[in-house]
Amino acid sequence: MPFNNVIDRDDAEALMPEDAVHEIFDNVEQQSVVGQLARRLRNGTRSEMRLPVFEALPMAYFVDGDTGMKQTTNLSWQNVFIRYGEIAVICAIPENVFDDSDFPVWAQAMPHIVGAVNQVFDRAVFYKEGAPANWPSSLLDQIVTAGHDVAPGEATSPDAPGSPGELYDDLLGVGGVLNLVEEDGYVITGHVAHPNMKARLRQVRSDNVPLFTTVPGEAGANRYALDGEPIVFGMNGSLDKDVTPLISGDWRQLVWSVRQDVTWKLLDQAVITDNATPPNIIFNLPQQDMVALRVKFRVGWALPNPPTRLNPNDTTRFPFAALIGSLAS
Repeated sequence: MPFNNVIDRDDAEALMPEDAVHEIFDNVEQQSVVGQLARRLRNGTRSEMRLPVFEALPMAYFVDGDTGMKQTTNLSWQNVFIRYGEIAVICAIPENVFDDSDFPVWAQAMPHIVGAVNQVFDRAVFYKEGAPANWPSSLLDQIVTAGHDVAPGEATSPDAPGSPGELYDDLLGVGGVLNLVEEDGYVITGHVAHPNMKARLRQVRSDNVPLFTTVPGEAGANRYALDGEPIVFGMNGSLDKDVTPLISGDWRQLVWSVRQDVTWKLLDQAVITDNATPPNIIFNLPQQDMVALRVKFRVGWALPNPPTRLNPNDTTRFPFAALIGSLAS
């Protein structure tokens, strides 16, 4: 784990003035995939948020005749908790490098820092990568536990491995990704996929009608849909293409909440240490004429998975399914 990274003169050289007009070409950082599709709750006010969730659904009965006895029903709830974790980073830079830059360094860095925070959050949800121990099991692990994982070519198909017909069955056929969610009483509201799925999905058709479509979005950008529901491509590296090329589900069931939105604090009188015992001083900002930007974000998520009329079984019911495994070239 690095504690001694620093934006040095070589790193910031492109921002320093030259005798020519220059531009900065940059990719716009992508938003969090989870943030785009899942349901955001109100901001938290404590270290955790409690969500009362139905554990047992009510039952209703016919009454026998005009004087028949009306039956009672049971209702029960369980508590599901969103526990907040902190994502943070410190960016340090010598003041001389900062002063010699022709462009605002922090203004250039901030979108990419936010992009890095979004990637960390997404991968913590999908794979529990680097996540706090008290966070839920990863979405991938929960999908596998529920038996909602589909290996490429697993759904019945007479087509060749890796062909558009096989992918159609894996995603939209009986026993496919979408079908597993729908059989449990949930409605598919969206999909997330690795960008390399775009070319494969363009070939998927039903009666020669493409199921992967595009519609104009804001500022001329395309929005994508699969079987009529929005599909987001993880341009921020949130998905591993050889592990989970596509996840589909009822994203209304996955909830997330912010305890503290992204905050920025400029440090110039601080000492930065590593996590050794005792700690070693890595940077002494005032003594070394350096400044540092500290970024902090607190967020949490949960997937309550309440019972449905079609599947009250907690072990097999789940609102998500995924295509898991490497696709044939």
